[in-house]
Amino acid sequence: MAPVFAHGQLRLYLLALLESGPKHGYELMTALSARFDGTYRPSAGTIYPRLSRLEDEGLVTRSDEERKSTYALTEAGRAELEQRRDELTDLEAGISETVRDRAFQVRDDVRGSMLGLRADLEAQARVARATATRMKAPADQSRRDSHTRWAEADGLVTRFRDEIRADLRRASAQNRVDTQMLETVRLTLDEARRVLRDALR
Repeated sequence: MAPVFAHGQLRLYLLALLESGPKHGYELMTALSARFDGTYRPSAGTIYPRLSRLEDEGLVTRSDEERKSTYALTEAGRAELEQRRDELTDLEAGISETVRDRAFQVRDDVRGSMLGLRADLEAQARVARATATRMKAPADQSRRDSHTRWAEADGLVTRFRDEIRADLRRASAQNRVDTQMLETVRLTLDEARRVLRDALR
């Protein structure tokens, strides 16, 4: 995806976010994520250096309390924000367009992933059916083979669950598990369950 902010725009937007009152760095990151409907969340490595530069320029002040730094606009910061009000209006319009574009991109990516997953599951189901058809071992051997294959299949299901849960935990830590993501998970798992049940009948 294209960069969210052009040169200098994030600096201006941070001043705008501080206009309503002092905020911690984490609050600024959360406010930015909310403004982009969860499609963008800046890292601490992006936000704090810019806040430090704004402080060096005398546009914000920082106060430290119990391991937390709070940032607030100075009079110079308010004056710059007022001078660039038209630019900020244009920036807001650009953000709205970026949010729409990113939402469409996420939707297309999810749709492509679901189609790919469905194709993979159906291919695996065909292979499983073909393999089962070719198996003509004696009864005892067949039972042993069946148990071995069941154990392998059970292990695959467990591994799939563990990997997806780990991915979800990472997404949650990045504040990316929103309503759209939940619906994607639901639809994808429903489709996977349908394909596997058809194969097991």
